[in-house]
Amino acid sequence: MGRRCPSIIGVGRTKFGEHYEKAPQNMVEEAGLTALDSAGIERKNLDACYFSDYFLQITNKIGIEEGFLSELLELHVHMEKTRSFSSALLNACFTIQSGKYDLVLVGGVEKMTDRWDKIRDDLMLLEDPWSYYAGCTPEANHELMLRAYVRKHRISGKSLDKFNTALAQVSVKNHFHAMNNEHAQYHREIGVDTVLKERSRTQRPLGMYDFAPISDGATALILASPKMAKAHSDVPVHVVGFSSATDYITFPSREHRTGFIASKKAMEDAVKTSNTKRDDIQLAELYDQSTLLEMIALEDLGFSKRGKAWLDIYESCEDYRGFYEVDGRKLFVNTNGGLKADGNPLGATGGAQIFEIVKQLQGEAGDRQVNADETPQFGCVLELEGFGTKAYVHILSRD
Repeated sequence: MGRRCPSIIGVGRTKFGEHYEKAPQNMVEEAGLTALDSAGIERKNLDACYFSDYFLQITNKIGIEEGFLSELLELHVHMEKTRSFSSALLNACFTIQSGKYDLVLVGGVEKMTDRWDKIRDDLMLLEDPWSYYAGCTPEANHELMLRAYVRKHRISGKSLDKFNTALAQVSVKNHFHAMNNEHAQYHREIGVDTVLKERSRTQRPLGMYDFAPISDGATALILASPKMAKAHSDVPVHVVGFSSATDYITFPSREHRTGFIASKKAMEDAVKTSNTKRDDIQLAELYDQSTLLEMIALEDLGFSKRGKAWLDIYESCEDYRGFYEVDGRKLFVNTNGGLKADGNPLGATGGAQIFEIVKQLQGEAGDRQVNADETPQFGCVLELEGFGTKAYVHILSRD
């Protein structure tokens, strides 16, 4: 990235879950102040702010979000609102890289549980208008992709049993990791039988335990230029690669329906610009809106071979030791519990993914710290908007 490589010098977040008693500004303040404190700076030092949410205007009747944030911070600096946290971070990275700003606050918040019935239709329209008007639910495309994947790779018989078990193991693994995450929405371990029984009860290939929950929460980070990072942090985490790509919004219209081409292209570009190799990456926070999507992401990002990620998961989780073993190397995935157990407040979700990678690379993840031979140097984050309609990849480095 050159001399203007953006660096993360502070992170903050709230606990995810149902926060009926908290207004969005309370959650934003909690996450933002934590990020500012950890960076050792004050809000008056900020040059700009990038902020994300999907539904704040609907759920909380808040007008122009930039004005809401300006009032909260008592600042009149440049501010922009995006949908996802990763989109906000991507734009902030460009401003640092260009030399425009030196200190930028990136934040995200969502308050979904108060008006879930109200926003469920809006969520489906975000994912795929065609599916919405066909009478589908937000979970429908996941099942369509699963069926297409099984057909394409001719998975049947005992292999199909292992495939279904592997997806259940994703849920079990992520709940296991969330037990050591104080901010996670769920602190309850589950077993493979629990996941399979719920699928059997509803007679669906994916059940309740295969999907991420509805959540409230906020996240924030401080992004700095090299000069400011050196002045304010002994252990900055550098954003050495970042990219995004886009696909058709209508899932059935896509040429490829057993993976997300947007994820693949974003990863390829991020790896190229970061001057790293996939094999250098030991940590990954993947967008497991469903257990299927964690498996698909392993293939889209090039960690697993096409049609084989389910087998990597199955074999790694037979005797789970905290990581997937892929081609003989360790890959630590969703160590915070993923969206499945950490929670999924859309506008803040990507911030929690970044938070986890930063803490792991700094060796400050506490009981969640990965059991690697040494502190990992590289991690990556994949966040999606819609059902793979837009993908963002950020590659982070400790050195």
